[in-house]
Amino acid sequence: MSNEKDNLKKALSEAFTASLIRFSTIVFIVIMCWWAFAPFLPILLWALVLAIALFPVRKFFERKFNWTSKRSSTVIALVGVLVLGTPVALVGNSLAVKTLQTYQHYQDGELHVPPPPQKVKEWPLIGEDTYLAWSEAARDLPTFVDKRQPQLKNASAWFVDKASGAASSVFLLIGAVIIAGIMLAWAEDGTKAMRRIFTSFADDEKGPELHNLTTATIRQVAVGVIGIAFLTATIFGAVIALAGVPAAALLTVVALVFAITQLPVTIIAIVAVAMLWSNTDGSTVHNAIFSVLIIAASLVDNILKPMVLGRGLSVPMPVVLIGAIGGMMSGGILGMFIGAAFLTAGYQVFMKWVEAENEKGQPKEKAKLEDKETSTTS
Repeated sequence: MSNEKDNLKKALSEAFTASLIRFSTIVFIVIMCWWAFAPFLPILLWALVLAIALFPVRKFFERKFNWTSKRSSTVIALVGVLVLGTPVALVGNSLAVKTLQTYQHYQDGELHVPPPPQKVKEWPLIGEDTYLAWSEAARDLPTFVDKRQPQLKNASAWFVDKASGAASSVFLLIGAVIIAGIMLAWAEDGTKAMRRIFTSFADDEKGPELHNLTTATIRQVAVGVIGIAFLTATIFGAVIALAGVPAAALLTVVALVFAITQLPVTIIAIVAVAMLWSNTDGSTVHNAIFSVLIIAASLVDNILKPMVLGRGLSVPMPVVLIGAIGGMMSGGILGMFIGAAFLTAGYQVFMKWVEAENEKGQPKEKAKLEDKETSTTS
């Protein structure tokens, strides 16, 4: 009897040891795969969103011009790189030239700061201090720079950090466009692989259905929410810049966040109109015309969004809001797009799964009720 117990303990110990080794090996492989893949995750997720959104464009080129999938994908990638890269190159070159020229003028003693206008004193909270510092810089710029070197160094470091972050985001987006073009070229093979993955987690019936739902959700969110939000913010930013509204760039970014999170951009438009009328330099006719244009530009998403999202996609606003804000906190502006798209897709798939599980449980509940009614009758 004791021999049997010893043999049983030995067998259990060997089984536990073997299971522990297998589990440790799997965990190690998963950690190493994640370690190697994590740096590429943001750009690949963004490329996947772009590829799903641009797939109908590829099919349009194939039908319209009788192109192959690879040629259509190459044209899409090249156009995307040109659209994004050309303005970045021009702005970067202009910024570099202006910075070098400004520094050279400062070295030669030719850089002068104009005196501040009197209305600077009326700025809330910071008006007096800003006016005094500006006046000092206008009187003697070299002395002003020498006295405030630590503050100017911190300010320049902050500016360089933000500029480098924005540049890295733009280059990440350009790289994502190139990778999206590669994904588009082999979209059919990728679709089959993803469908097999969904089928392996579900079944032959639900797998393709969940795959189609995920693809349609990401595409509609990318086009209907992100694309329209970007278009709205671009038009709104262009209008307020032409109108001469102060802090137009900041208001444009805030408008983009509002549009993605499905909050009314008209709120930002009202702020912009108030800032426009507070500027006494503009005429009444100028301000009136641009006030109408600013309000109209803020309503672009209200017109286009129902046309795109009115195809059966029901996405609660808090889901998009949480995805956008959480993505922005984790990955910046691009993370805001990725978070909104994938969290919305995950929500749709989860609710579809819940609906399917409830449908499975309904026949059992009906059967129990029928049995209960039968027993009561008898």
